[in-house]
Amino acid sequence: MLPCFLSSHFVFSSLSQRSLFFRREMELSLIGLQNAGKTSLVNVIATGGYSEDMIPTVGFNMRKVTKGNVTIKLWDIGGQPRFRSMWERYCRAVSAIVYVVDAADLNNLPISASELHDLLNKPSLRGIPLLVLGNKIDTPEALSEAALTEEMGLKSIKGREVCCFMISCKNATNIDAVINWFVNNSKSRN
Repeated sequence: MLPCFLSSHFVFSSLSQRSLFFRREMELSLIGLQNAGKTSLVNVIATGGYSEDMIPTVGFNMRKVTKGNVTIKLWDIGGQPRFRSMWERYCRAVSAIVYVVDAADLNNLPISASELHDLLNKPSLRGIPLLVLGNKIDTPEALSEAALTEEMGLKSIKGREVCCFMISCKNATNIDAVINWFVNNSKSRN
């Protein structure tokens, strides 16, 4: 079982109930191989809409989304080989790394796992929570959560919170669980 703690990382002040009204913020980097569904995920979270005709991200895009009293800054980083060297730079000092995997692209899973583990070995990213999202579960070829966890070597990751959800951006399956994870792992700002 992967360690996945969905508890909030902020503490209410005993001096004042005003802390209930503090805005919470988080900054996330969405990374993963090309065509995994990172931009689709951003659009589904921001607008609730899905489009079949997504253009691959060139470099990066940033989008701010507000859910309740939480503002989420989402860095959508290109997944083509020429952009992977940028991943570390955009993952430093974020609230969490969100790694999106095409759970139906069995040929690219070894590359995806290798890229993830290479990234997590960077000293500058030590301890940053990791949320792995197995996307495209609406397709018959998609792996189960257990199979994706095994293929991606997620149980071998130590020294950070690791959580895995299986999602479909196309059908908005488990997107609410992803948003709840974001909200529960946000930091309070006063």
